[in-house]
Amino acid sequence: MAALYGKDGTTNLRPIAVRQGGHRGEESASRAKGARYVPPRPDRSGSGLATVTIRIGGVPYGVGAPLLAGLGSDPTVALVQAPPTELIERLRAGDLDAALVSSIEAIRQPGYSVAAGLGIACKQEIRSVRAFRRRGVPIRSVGIDTSSATSVALLRILLARRFAKELAGAVSFTPIAPVRTPDAMPHDLVLLIGDHGLAADPGEREVWDMGRLWTEWTGLPFVFALWVLRRGLDPAAVLPALHAARARGRELGPVDGTHGAAHYDLDADDVRGVQRFWAEARALQLAALPDPCFVSPTIPAPR
Repeated sequence: MAALYGKDGTTNLRPIAVRQGGHRGEESASRAKGARYVPPRPDRSGSGLATVTIRIGGVPYGVGAPLLAGLGSDPTVALVQAPPTELIERLRAGDLDAALVSSIEAIRQPGYSVAAGLGIACKQEIRSVRAFRRRGVPIRSVGIDTSSATSVALLRILLARRFAKELAGAVSFTPIAPVRTPDAMPHDLVLLIGDHGLAADPGEREVWDMGRLWTEWTGLPFVFALWVLRRGLDPAAVLPALHAARARGRELGPVDGTHGAAHYDLDADDVRGVQRFWAEARALQLAALPDPCFVSPTIPAPR
C-alpha cells in the first residue's frame, strides 16, 4: 500500500522567521501549482521580521470558507489555498503544518493527528459533491474529478457495496478536468466536487448526491474533510488558530453555497460516520492505516 500512496516525506519543521519579501519562493512554488498563497501580514514592530509560526492549507471552494475565516489576515499564519489533493502533497512533504484535506488522507500516511470537532460534513445531502449518471445503461466508465481523494474513495465504495449489480463488469475510472456540463461527457458516470459540483447542469442525467447516498446506506453522517496535522507537530501550535477561524466562520452566515447542507462542527455521530468510512476504505484496500488520534485544544483548569 505504501507504493500506492507514496513515501512519507514529512519533516519535523520548526516555526520560522521570514524577512519581509522573503516569502517569494513559497509564493512562486504555490503559483506554479495553481495554488493561492496568502503571505503573513507585514511586520509593524520595526524589526523587519514577520514570525510565521504555522503554515496552513485550505481549499479554495466556498464550502471551506466557514473553517478558514480570517486565517489570511492572521499575522502568525502563512495560508495556502489549493485543491485537497494538492494540499495533501504539500502536507506529506512537510511544507504545511496543518491542512483541510480529504478525510481519507488521515489513514494513508503514518503519524497524522486530526483536529477534533472541526471538518466538512453532512447529515443528509451535501450538494457540492455530486455524480451524474447516464440513464438507462449499466455503468462501464466513470469520469472523476480527482480534486478530492475522499470523494473518489466514497464513489468507489458505493459502487462496490451499494451499486455492484448496476456495473457492467470491469469499470474504467478516468481523471477529468472539472466541467459544468456533465451530460456532454462520454462517461456513464461523472463525479464533480466543490463549486463545479454545486453549479453543474445535469442535463438529462440522473443526479447522485454523494452525501445522501452514504447516509441512506449507513444511517450515519459523512465527513468529507478534516484538519489533518503533520507528523511531529505539537497540536497546541495550531489548534487555537483553527478554532478561532471557526469561531469567525460562524459569524459569516450561509456563504458556502450548500444552503445549510454542510456543517462544520463535528459531533459524536460524525466521528462514527468517518470511522465507518475509514473501515470501508480499508476493506477495499483504498487505505491501510488505523484510525488517527483526534486532538483538542488544552483547556486550562479552573482557578
